[in-house]
Amino acid sequence: MTIERVLVYVEPFGTLFVNAIRMTVIPLVISLVIVGIAGADASRAARMGTRALIVAIGFLCLSAIAGAVVAPIVFSRIAIDASAVATLRARARIALASAAPDAARRAPTLTQWITDLVPANPVRAAVDGAMLPLIVFAVVFGLALLSVTGEQREVVVQFFGGVAQAMLRIVRWILVLAPLGVFALTLPLVARLGAVAIGALASYVVLVALSTTLFVLLVVYPAAALLGRVSLESFARAVFPAQAVAFSSRTSLAALPALIEGAERRLGMTPESSGFLLPLASALFRVGAAMGLTVGAAFVARLYGGYLTSAQILTVAATAILTSFSIPGIPGGSIIAMVPVLASVGLPAEGIGVLLGIDTIPDAFRTTANVTGQMAAAVIAERRH
Repeated sequence: MTIERVLVYVEPFGTLFVNAIRMTVIPLVISLVIVGIAGADASRAARMGTRALIVAIGFLCLSAIAGAVVAPIVFSRIAIDASAVATLRARARIALASAAPDAARRAPTLTQWITDLVPANPVRAAVDGAMLPLIVFAVVFGLALLSVTGEQREVVVQFFGGVAQAMLRIVRWILVLAPLGVFALTLPLVARLGAVAIGALASYVVLVALSTTLFVLLVVYPAAALLGRVSLESFARAVFPAQAVAFSSRTSLAALPALIEGAERRLGMTPESSGFLLPLASALFRVGAAMGLTVGAAFVARLYGGYLTSAQILTVAATAILTSFSIPGIPGGSIIAMVPVLASVGLPAEGIGVLLGIDTIPDAFRTTANVTGQMAAAVIAERRH
C-alpha cells in the first residue's frame, strides 16, 4: 500500500481529533471566564490579569530580542545561490497571490482590531471563532453579574459552572485518544515534507525550531518554576498534553482545553483562576510568534540579498511584539501577520510566499512555545499574590 493511500485513511482521524477538541472551546471559555469573574473577587481577578499581562510582555520582549540577536548572525554565514533565490522568488509570488484574499481577511488593521474587541453580535463572534471579542463579552457579562442580587447571580454562576464541568469531562475523554490523534496529524505532515526544507530554507526551519525550543527550556520553564512556585517536573507534566495538541494541530486554540485541564489537575490552579487567566493568555499571548516573526524577517532580508541594520532589527522586534497580540490562534496565523513586520523595514511582502511553503515545521514549534508561555504566565500570575 502506497503512502498516499495510507494518508487517505489516516488524515480524517486527525481532523476529527482537532474538531472534537475545538467543539468544546467556545462553551468552555465563555463559561469559565464568567464563573471566574462572577464567582470570585473582581479585584483579585484584575490583579491577576495585570500580573499576567506584565509577565507576557516580559516574555515577548525577551523572545523577540533573542531572535533579533541570533537570526542575523546565523543567516549572515549562509551562502544563498542566486538561481535558487530566483526560483524561490517566483514561487513566492504565486503563493502570495493565492493567499492574498485570506491574508486580507485575517490581518486586520490596528483600528479594526481595536473596534472588533467589542462584538456587535456575540453569537456571530462565536460562529467566526473570534476568541478575544468573546472573552471581552464574557468579562463584561461576569462583571455585570456582580451587581445582580445574590440568589439570581448564584443560579447563573451554577449554570455556567455546570457547562464548564461538562466541557472539561468531554476534554478528558478526548485526551484519552490523544496518542492516536497526534499520530494521525503528524504522519501526513512528515510524509509531505519531501525535499522542500533543504539548503537555505532548512537553515530557517532549523533556526526557528531550535530557538523556540531553547527559549522555552532556558527561559519559560525556569520562570514558571521560580516565579510560579511549582516544580519543573510538575509544570512539564501539566503542559505536555497541550504541547502535544499544539505541535500536531498547529493551533493554540485547540490546545486551550488541555491547558485548562493540566493547570487544574496537575498544578492545583482553581477553576476561577484558570478559567480567567488561560483563555486571556491564549487569546493575546504568543511568545513563539514574537521570535518567529523576528527570525522570519531576518531570513527574508537575507534571501533578497541584504542584511538588516541594528536599527532595522530593533524595529522588526518591536513591530513583532505589537503584532503578536493580534495573531489568530490558527495554523499559519503568524505568517499572515508578518506583513506589517516586513513593511516596517521596507522588505518585500512577497517574501511571505517563500515562508508559506515551508511553514509547517516552524509553525509547529512556534505554537508549542506559545502554549508553554501561556501556561507559565497564568501560573506566575496566580501564585504571585
